[in-house]
Amino acid sequence: MRLEDVWLRYRRPGPWVLRSVTIEIAPGEAVVVHGRNGAGKSTLLQLVAGILPPSRGRVRDRPAVVGWVPERFPADQPFTVEGYLDAAARVRGLARDEAGRAVHHWVERLGLGPFRASRLPQLSKGTAQKVGLAQALLRPPGLLVLDEPWEGLDAAARELVPEVVGEVLAEGGAVLVSDHRGETARLPGARQWTVDGQTVAEGPWAGAEATVVVEVAVPAADVADAVRRLRADGHRVLRVRGHDASSEVTESLAGAASEVAP
Repeated sequence: MRLEDVWLRYRRPGPWVLRSVTIEIAPGEAVVVHGRNGAGKSTLLQLVAGILPPSRGRVRDRPAVVGWVPERFPADQPFTVEGYLDAAARVRGLARDEAGRAVHHWVERLGLGPFRASRLPQLSKGTAQKVGLAQALLRPPGLLVLDEPWEGLDAAARELVPEVVGEVLAEGGAVLVSDHRGETARLPGARQWTVDGQTVAEGPWAGAEATVVVEVAVPAADVADAVRRLRADGHRVLRVRGHDASSEVTESLAGAASEVAP
């Protein structure tokens, strides 16, 4: 699909959020979108997905089936998980039996089984994000658009995202994804676009050094030493999980509270 000289602003006379954007994404191709907060990454993704119409220009050859996963799934809806996904599958044109099979597949694959009868407002952010991912995949998408898809997900679900991306690409679909956590290092073959100054260009964002988040498992007895060594090598220690931190570990993290994620 292709955006041809696309401009967008949210109201008239308001400022342009994007100007003169001409980009193309081919079947079987993955693209990662970079840019600072407020640069227009989410706006670009919504344009590509068809959520927003352009103020000027044209969007051509958008696939018939688009899977869209927003940064924050709108969970304030009066449905159960299973009821919502079943309705979404029917809206996407699946017959009743097909819808049931698709819902069952993604509920099981994403670990949503215990939440089938839970209402959406009762879900944690991470579980709600899994529902958002499931609804985007009920029909195999020709285009999958993911806005910060790793936000709030547990480790198992984060590992699943690049797996799903690979499956969409293998079926000839295209994938567009934004991410500020460095998780897109899991998509090594993806092209890179930068949104900056209301324009979109090929290549990574030069405004900041890329960051990759790596989880390291060490024996409990070695935690304090591992933390000290990582920090000595210039790495940020975001958190220590799965260990009843001793006073030695606590001391090794003291003074670096700004580096420890909540």
